[in-house]
Amino acid sequence: MAARTLDWLDALRRLRDERTPAVVVTLAMVRGHAPRNGGAKIVVAPAELFGTVGGGNLEATAVGRAREMLAAGDGEPQLLTLTLSDKAVTEYGVQCCGGEVTMLLEPVGVVPSVAVFGIGHVGLELARILSRQELDLHLVDSRAEMLDPARLAPLDDAVATVHVHHAPVPEAALAQLEPGAHVLVMTHDHVEDLAIVDMALRTDGLGSIGLIGSASKWTRFRKKLGEAGHDDAALARVTTPIGIPEVAGKAPAVIAVSVAARLLQLVEEARSAGAPEPGSAAESADAHSGDPADESAAAPAAVLAHESAR
Repeated sequence: MAARTLDWLDALRRLRDERTPAVVVTLAMVRGHAPRNGGAKIVVAPAELFGTVGGGNLEATAVGRAREMLAAGDGEPQLLTLTLSDKAVTEYGVQCCGGEVTMLLEPVGVVPSVAVFGIGHVGLELARILSRQELDLHLVDSRAEMLDPARLAPLDDAVATVHVHHAPVPEAALAQLEPGAHVLVMTHDHVEDLAIVDMALRTDGLGSIGLIGSASKWTRFRKKLGEAGHDDAALARVTTPIGIPEVAGKAPAVIAVSVAARLLQLVEEARSAGAPEPGSAAESADAHSGDPADESAAAPAAVLAHESAR
């Protein structure tokens, strides 16, 4: 495949906007003669190339290694050294320039996307934690006061790119999310929660769906979602309660830590293994619910979060 002439920085911007992973290959060190000088780059995407490090077996070997890294979801940089002589034969032939090159292969992954529906007490604490990560972070609420800039001021120094959505019909915001987005549903209203989960199950390409709530809340939701046409396989895509059991407590900040920890596990799993299959989020042994009035006898009180915490 011929490389395109788009500047490598422009290529990376485009690939980032398209949420396509890539590997940047740089001629880091050149000894003797080589097809290109040090600093030359090629951007390798799964189906495209941008730029060149000199062609021939040197470039073909680098592209092959980069594509292996992409296929494996390898996020660690690698060094690749090639001797360009008639005695060094690679899968792609011989290149007799007489020098030696060392190339740096740097993976550039897709920025994960997370959407928090409901920016109450727990949602805001969760946003504060997640804002310190390199994410596309969507904050969605039907209540304008929850998204007031003064209330969201703790996020002013966010590492994440924060997108604020005041959505009187919050489930409509699902259409604005990036492919692979992880959705967390924790609004102040069970009717809103149900509508968001229903629409999320009808939305292709989401990474995971998490719902704050107790066992009895989920029993009611399962019945209503089944009546709306969702089968057991679809319902298995929803994880509830959410969080990790090792972090238990009712305070909003504690719940937020638990939920954030599990979410970051999902993000790392997706980064290592590609986009999760529908329902993979349901594999976690999650902790936090949000419905003290609905507590199940099987759920320890210490891991149930109060509705007022939202």
